[in-house]
Amino acid sequence: MNLNLIKLEIVELLNKHKKITTVADKLGLKQPTVTYHLKNLEQQLGEKLFESRMDKMILTESGKAFLHYATKINALAAEAERVVKEFSQAGRGTLKIGASYVPATYILPKILGLFGEQHPGITISLSVKPSPVIKEMLASHEIDLGILSTESFYLPDLHTQALCEDELVLVFSPSHEFASFSNLNPAMIASASFILHDKESSTRQLTDKWFEREGNEPRTYILLDSLEAIKQSLISGKYVSFISRLAVEDEVARGRLLMRTIPDYNFQRHIYYSYNRDRHYSPLIGLFIDQIRTLRI
Repeated sequence: MNLNLIKLEIVELLNKHKKITTVADKLGLKQPTVTYHLKNLEQQLGEKLFESRMDKMILTESGKAFLHYATKINALAAEAERVVKEFSQAGRGTLKIGASYVPATYILPKILGLFGEQHPGITISLSVKPSPVIKEMLASHEIDLGILSTESFYLPDLHTQALCEDELVLVFSPSHEFASFSNLNPAMIASASFILHDKESSTRQLTDKWFEREGNEPRTYILLDSLEAIKQSLISGKYVSFISRLAVEDEVARGRLLMRTIPDYNFQRHIYYSYNRDRHYSPLIGLFIDQIRTLRI
């Protein structure tokens, strides 16, 4: 079967853009050429991959199954080309990094600055997503390296190493009623008005675990998916939240927020770096990991 890369790329792009004309423009091909490759692929497979609905090309169930592998093969092909070029372009290249919100906001900026000064020929692209999404991106070879804040995890395809602890603390304004207490019990905390993180975040998952173990749930709450928005809302004085210690150290040092240890909290969360074991351990990955290890967090 002639399963060349252009056919796989057409499948991935057509699923994304839904129109053959758009795919043709993206690939610099004529529309009949794209149509020919698609029909030829379907004939080889003996299955219809797309069907037309209201001027849009929609994946069939067979197409969805095929897309899973097409995406992986396309990513591996692009990765292979980049890695090989690194050997002929000393000191140059592109590194794709994915990071969850805490390390992306409070750890990586300093590291990226130093790395850029020392290796000006290397381009870094950074995708900021929740930790579960970063794991998926690593597994599908969409990124070279992941920096994520999460509980301990094991995935056979990923090499993972802890960098530092990422402790959750209870955070509130100096004007909040909790400010007069040096110790807070679970019942007091459960009765407070909470700001909760997005459900995909590891912080929210640990918050939910704590409430579930205490046999409670937040009495009143609002949902925000931005750490900076959460901190600004806490400063107003009405709400409390569980937040990474790393994310509030500056505000606590300036007296804008207070933090307390969360009672009955024994969950372990760390900042990890991770990469796919099947991905060639390129010089660029090694250089960046060395930079992370030498920086005191």
